[in-house]
Amino acid sequence: MMTELTDRQKFILTLVIHDYVQNSLPIGSAYLVERYNLDLSPATVRNELASLDEAGYLYQPHTSAGRLPTDEGYRYFVGRLLQEKDLPVTTQRTISHQFYQSRQNMEQWMKLAASVLAHQSHAASLVTAPHPENARIKHLELIATRGQQVLMVLVMIGGEIRQQVLTLAEPVSQEQLSATAARLTSMCSGLDLATIRKLVIQLSPLEEDMMKLLTQELDQSMTAISGDLYTDGLTNVLTEPEFAQSEDARKALRLLEERSLLDSLLANTVLNTNINGVQVVIGGEGNWQELKQCSVVLARYGVPGTALGTLGVIGPTRMFYGKTISTVRFMAGLLSDLVTDTLVD
Repeated sequence: MMTELTDRQKFILTLVIHDYVQNSLPIGSAYLVERYNLDLSPATVRNELASLDEAGYLYQPHTSAGRLPTDEGYRYFVGRLLQEKDLPVTTQRTISHQFYQSRQNMEQWMKLAASVLAHQSHAASLVTAPHPENARIKHLELIATRGQQVLMVLVMIGGEIRQQVLTLAEPVSQEQLSATAARLTSMCSGLDLATIRKLVIQLSPLEEDMMKLLTQELDQSMTAISGDLYTDGLTNVLTEPEFAQSEDARKALRLLEERSLLDSLLANTVLNTNINGVQVVIGGEGNWQELKQCSVVLARYGVPGTALGTLGVIGPTRMFYGKTISTVRFMAGLLSDLVTDTLVD
């Protein structure tokens, strides 16, 4: 258990974190008194800094230096922010206008969401496309490409799209492919994998092959933790002082490159939170060494029982938490509304 803080200690800790986030320099007592015109003596502030250090919320990189926040200090600070005010109304309107101006296209929404998150937070963003909790088919298309190759496009209820290039034993006309896709769509639309497997129907050899591939895609969709990943703002992280010419940034950005690491993080954090609820992971929380210099702010969005996705921001622990948390929470609500209004039948 961390030491309970007095109101004055809470105030001083907030000033230290706020200033360090902006300037990336250790904070001393005399500096705080002068910078914020405090009605306290430098000796009093020095004693409070020492108490915060002893309690584990601050530390000194070396004896003569000022103080820096620890992960515990950031955690205490973030805990107080999670219930604070939303984004300014003007910012909310600007972001909403960008989305409602765009085409009703899932990929475009994901790219726009990643761009907005990166811009607002000045960090790297990640957005996973809505992923069906219980994959059900909405529509199937079969498109002849060249020779005996066919592109299978499977659209799920909830918006997820799965594609696969197939090589048939012999060439098939587009007319026959379209007829096969139309029949399978008619039979399977709205059904989940278990129901489709129970169907007793007479199929042509081509339909049998397509049905087998269709059920394989449904099975893979159900076992996946998250949908397609969209990112933006990687240069925002790479230009931060903590990561200049450092391996720490490369290690942290593995989260955006290795799906197994991302899925592990999601499975142990945000997948257990409520829709639009924000989860903050600071310094990897002792579980992910790649993130020991970073914080990750995550939220789920979508419609429970239909399709869910994740969005968030990754950056140094010296992050603008207030604006970042507000932005992530607002974007989760906005994307949830879009999924509800547009993708759910």
